[in-house]
Amino acid sequence: MTSSGSQAAYRVRCEWGPAGGALVARGADVAVVVDVCSFTTATSVALDRGMAVIPSAVRSGPPGVVVAGRRSEGGLSLSPGSIRRVDPVPDRIVLPSPNGSSISAALAARASTLVAACLRNASAVGAWLAARPGSTVAVVPAGERWSDGGLRPAVEDLWGAGAILSTLVAAGVDGLSPEARVAVAAFEAVRADLGAELRACISGRELIDDGFADDVEVAAELDASDVVPVLVGGEFRAG
Repeated sequence: MTSSGSQAAYRVRCEWGPAGGALVARGADVAVVVDVCSFTTATSVALDRGMAVIPSAVRSGPPGVVVAGRRSEGGLSLSPGSIRRVDPVPDRIVLPSPNGSSISAALAARASTLVAACLRNASAVGAWLAARPGSTVAVVPAGERWSDGGLRPAVEDLWGAGAILSTLVAAGVDGLSPEARVAVAAFEAVRADLGAELRACISGRELIDDGFADDVEVAAELDASDVVPVLVGGEFRAG
């Protein structure tokens, strides 16, 4: 892809998935990963409870660190509800996923600063970004995967990206790429009925059908958290 695909002419960029994220994060001061269903939502819940989160593409981690299992197994998993219920609360957890967590692990070396964002902490992340005038920002909606492994742009991640970017716009930040402006418009279109829209979208219906309706409700908690997860030493901690 040519350099134009990096949106390098814009201060605030937005592009999908691993390949798009790697492209727009190149040279960016801050990269923001958005995976509403469920990695970044789960991360926000974990940090709210005092845990640090290690992103990973594989289900393994450092000795002594709790590694989240699969949702279907019960117990601690990528399910935000399971993280909200876990007792005792571990100090650190590994949250593997094929989308947001994998993208976070891959982008760790590409941007000076990496942030995990979702609808729950959208305004907090937007305000945190706005307080860094002149910084170049790359927002990466993670998306999901079709059965053939191809990227499925997930509308909830576009809404999450738009929620963050709308805070930047309200703070007077300009220089948004067309892709970033589309994300803002997408969020504004559903803001008034976000919970219902999230339950109705593909990812929401999948979780509900699989018995995880509570996770959809957690994901829809717009601005419930003021914690900004920043990757430091390979772990997301409150920034």
